[in-house]
Amino acid sequence: MAEPACFFSMPKDSNPRQQLMRARIAAAAARMMAEDGIEDFAHAKRKAARQLGAEDTQSLPKNEEIEAELRAYQSLYQGEEQRERIRYLRERALEAMRLLEQFRPYLAGAVLKGTAGRYSDIDLQLFTDDCKSVELFLLNRNIPYDISEQRHFAGDQARAVSVLKLDWQGVPVNLAIHTLKDERGTLKTTFAGRPIERAGIQAVTQLVFPQDS
Repeated sequence: MAEPACFFSMPKDSNPRQQLMRARIAAAAARMMAEDGIEDFAHAKRKAARQLGAEDTQSLPKNEEIEAELRAYQSLYQGEEQRERIRYLRERALEAMRLLEQFRPYLAGAVLKGTAGRYSDIDLQLFTDDCKSVELFLLNRNIPYDISEQRHFAGDQARAVSVLKLDWQGVPVNLAIHTLKDERGTLKTTFAGRPIERAGIQAVTQLVFPQDS
């Protein structure tokens, strides 16, 4: 498939050649995220850069540039399919959040933003000082899961975060388990990154059933 047109504004201090390559990489990375199920911005931009023969890191677009291209691509090429996908994933997320209500769940990631691709997971944040209680909750309901770790930043402090991955109604769900203290602050995936957007049960209910809000 041909690369889609580029939609974001280029930095004024870039030279024209770098501007063009940044735009091409952003467009190619957005297509991969929309069509191939790639969710990690860094992975998508590196893969796109390799395909385009651009290993110069100065030409790599920012995540915000790729996200703008992703939204434009999905609107242009996926339209109604994308709207139906987001509604379906948000409905499944809301079901899981209601089940896990005692752990103060929040929806985050591409499903909240509305940029989830065809193979996207649902990302939920849980807040509890007893990580094992979440595992016990799932075990008692015969819900199998795998466990891994990610690094997040709470303020300027790096934290190892347990992530439980499970299947909910045929959709992969990632449960990132944070402390209760972290609920009051901002969480980031990198020290210099943007705060992770999140929405609680009430806000997600309004997204799924706007006519009832």
